[in-house]
Amino acid sequence: MDWTKIKHFKESEFACPCCGRADMNEAHMVQLDQARDLAGVPFRINSGYRCDKHNLEVGGKVGSSHVKGFASDIRADNSADRFLILRALIVVGFRRIGIAKTFIHVDNDPEKDQRVAWLY
Repeated sequence: MDWTKIKHFKESEFACPCCGRADMNEAHMVQLDQARDLAGVPFRINSGYRCDKHNLEVGGKVGSSHVKGFASDIRADNSADRFLILRALIVVGFRRIGIAKTFIHVDNDPEKDQRVAWLY
C-alpha cells in the first residue's frame, strides 16, 4: 500500500490497535479517499485493518473484510453527516454498506456479494 497516494487519511488511522499493522487494500483506500473528497465532511475511522486476534476480541465475523484490508468503519453519529457519507460512498462505487446508529461499515471485498446494504 502506497500511502502517499492517499490525500485525506493517515496510515495510523487504519492501524490495528492490537498489532499496529495497517495492511489496507490500496484500491479500497483510493476509493475511500475519493468518497471523502466528494462528501466534504471528515471521515473519522472507528476501525480499519484488524488482525485475526483483534477481530475475534471485538466480535468480528470469521472471514471479516477488515482482516483482509477491504473494510472501514466510519463514525456517523448525526443524520446530516450520515447522508453525505452514504451518498459519497455510493457515487464512488462502493457496493457493500452496513449502517448502524453511530457508524457506517463500507467494504469492497471482491469475494463477497455485491450490491448489498444491511443494518446493524
